[in-house]
Amino acid sequence: MKELHKFAESEEMYLKTIAEISGHGNLVPVTSIAERLSISTVSASEMVHRLQDRGLLEHTPYKGVRLTDDGLNRAEGILRRHRLWECFLTEHLGLPWKQVHDFACQLEHVSEDALTDALDKHLGSPSFCPHGNPIPPAQGVLEIRETTPLSDLDVGQEGVVLCIREEDGEILDYLDARAVRPGRRVRIEEIAPYDGPRSVLMDGEKQVLGREVAEHILIELVHDDETE
Repeated sequence: MKELHKFAESEEMYLKTIAEISGHGNLVPVTSIAERLSISTVSASEMVHRLQDRGLLEHTPYKGVRLTDDGLNRAEGILRRHRLWECFLTEHLGLPWKQVHDFACQLEHVSEDALTDALDKHLGSPSFCPHGNPIPPAQGVLEIRETTPLSDLDVGQEGVVLCIREEDGEILDYLDARAVRPGRRVRIEEIAPYDGPRSVLMDGEKQVLGREVAEHILIELVHDDETE
């Protein structure tokens, strides 16, 4: 993932954000980009047109945007730097799981390819960041796992937390306080009326999570025959 052009930090943030929201390449509404970056829809639209002119994304009016192959390649390069730095900050500097995302957001924009490759080698080429998200390889295809948002589970369903998607400092702080992290077993005990908060058992401990937060927690479902 060698950079052919030095991008501005704002441009990199757009590419990374679109890649994170799109999941398996779905169209991303411009309003979703604006909301995620806490900017106006007008500002987001201006940047979308700029990136479209450079061949980094495709824009379908009234539907959303999708990264081109070039745009996706660049976005995965940014995600690679970001998630490798999260691993380093957690494993070697001992920084709290909930804090490393914000620090990595700063470091991802100042790391050249040579530094990123050296960091990857030093860490032993990890496959996932501390929040459970896959780290794009220098060469090859990003690993895609089948996941289900916790918000989509019904009462009685259970699974294992795989990752926290669309990482955000406030969300990570909220989940850390409730010991919600990759590898923990979760079971839906109750859903409040009108799709309200979820009462869950997290490794046997009761927690209450709002739907919006539950959407960020991706689960690998555990079926009944696996629990017997």
